[in-house]
Amino acid sequence: MLVAIERCVAATGFSLGEFAALVFAGALDFAEALYAVKVRAEAMQEASDRIPSGMMAVLGKAQAKYGYACLMAREHCESLGIESPVCSISSYLFPDGRVIAGHLQALEFLQKNSRKFSFLRTKLLPVSGAFHTALMEPAVEPLREVLKKVEIRKPEISVYSNVDAKKYMHGQHIRRLLLKQLVSPVKWEQTVHAIYERRQGAEFPETYEVGPGRQLGSALQKCNLKAWQGYRHIDVVM
Repeated sequence: MLVAIERCVAATGFSLGEFAALVFAGALDFAEALYAVKVRAEAMQEASDRIPSGMMAVLGKAQAKYGYACLMAREHCESLGIESPVCSISSYLFPDGRVIAGHLQALEFLQKNSRKFSFLRTKLLPVSGAFHTALMEPAVEPLREVLKKVEIRKPEISVYSNVDAKKYMHGQHIRRLLLKQLVSPVKWEQTVHAIYERRQGAEFPETYEVGPGRQLGSALQKCNLKAWQGYRHIDVVM
C-alpha cells in the first residue's frame, strides 16, 4: 500500500493492497475485508487450477509493442489447438515495465521470441495463475456474493482504484471496481501519475510504502522522480 501524506491526502494499493487502502481510508471494516480477501484468494486459486497459466514480468525497449506481442502469442496458442487463448497485459508497472499473463504456452512463446518483440528481459513470476486477466472470470461471482453482504462506506480520504486510476466515489462504485479488478489489468503507472499530478513548482507530499518490500517505491522512482524524493518505507514487523 502506498500512502501520500499531506495530512494524508491519498492512498492506493497494488492488487490485494487495494483492500488495505480501503480499510485505511475507513471504507471497509478490517474483519470484513479480511474475510473478503480470503474468499477472493480461494476463488482465484480455484480459477488458476482449471487452466495451466502464469505471469511474466517484461522489461521492454521504447519501441516494444506489447499488444502486438500478446496477439501473436494468442495466435500461436490457437495453432496448438487451444480454444479462446488468453494473453494480455495484467499490470502496467512503470514506463517500459509490464507484466503479461495468460496461458503458459503463450508466455513460453513470448520468451522464445523476446528479441522479435523488442523485450530486453523476461522473467516468469512464481505464481499459480494469470491474475488480472479473463482467466479469473470464475472468481468474480464468489467475491460478488461476499461484497453484497459487506458494508462499504465512502472513503474518508481519496483512494485511487488501480482499475482506472480514478478516485473511488461511493460504496456501489467500490463494489463494482473490486470485481472488475479481478479480470482487468492493474494500472499502477497510470495511478501514480494521477496521484502525483501537480502544478509546476508545487511541492510533493511525503510518501510512505507500508508493507514488505520496496517494489512500489521502485516503480514510483521510475514514474515520478520528484515524488520519489519524498518516499519512505515502513516495513512489517512480525
